Amino acid sequence: MTVQSLGDRIRELAATPAGTPLPPEARVVVSTLLDALERGELRAAERGDDGEWRAVAWVKQGILLSFRLGQVVDLSPGCEPRSFSFLDKDTMPPRQFSLADGVRVVPGGSTVRRGAYLAPGVVCMPPMYVNVGSWVGAGTMIDSHALVGSCAQIGARVHLSAAAQVGGVLEPINASPVVIEDDVIVGGNCGVYEGTVVRQGAVLGAGVVLTRGTPVFDLVHERVYRGSATQPLVIPADAVVVPGARRMRGAYAEAEGLSLQTPVIVKYRDDKTDLATTLEAWLR
Repeated sequence: MTVQSLGDRIRELAATPAGTPLPPEARVVVSTLLDALERGELRAAERGDDGEWRAVAWVKQGILLSFRLGQVVDLSPGCEPRSFSFLDKDTMPPRQFSLADGVRVVPGGSTVRRGAYLAPGVVCMPPMYVNVGSWVGAGTMIDSHALVGSCAQIGARVHLSAAAQVGGVLEPINASPVVIEDDVIVGGNCGVYEGTVVRQGAVLGAGVVLTRGTPVFDLVHERVYRGSATQPLVIPADAVVVPGARRMRGAYAEAEGLSLQTPVIVKYRDDKTDLATTLEAWLR
């Protein structure tokens, strides 16, 4: 089945009214899509020639179809008595890896869901989770308690530090997911949500939270980066972002000394910044 025919068939199936039974071949179509996602042949979002990331709507429609088709089954480990119980859609079991995949998954409770792609050289430290439709580039480290949400796009040689949260976006189908480009460092306890794009080489200091509505103040270029209803927040390439605070206006807020969390770009990455982050190479 070609990419064109697969996309056409998924669009047709997705247009079937809710409550109307889907044909038996729908499971084959969905499985073909998920297999292609796992091989990295398809992606839920792509970067255009203009540098902008856009969702591939029919791919997301196919993922949603997999939930619609799936039946909740027992996915618990086969040993008795069972130490854990897992109940989920039969179309979305955890991925199984082999040595040929070139992915290192350290024991300790990590899961990569069906339909996610992990390139050779990816390291997964327990416990972590990668959701359906995600794409993770070569040499990236996903540290303990980190989340890669549904359809998130993570570049090569990225370090997702402990407890970093990369949000997922499945609906609406035209909404682009979070994108972390190549060579980005995401510090511990960071949160990147609502389609935010972090450009190549940027560094997010520990505790930075980015959403579509988060204003980011650039002290170097003296400007403010914001998302909008139609455009995501975009963090520039090589920007070094740290948590900051902005004083709130108004008599009551001033009297109480209140402030809002505000990420701040304090510099752009240079050789000194790179030297400060070489520790990650030793963890591999």
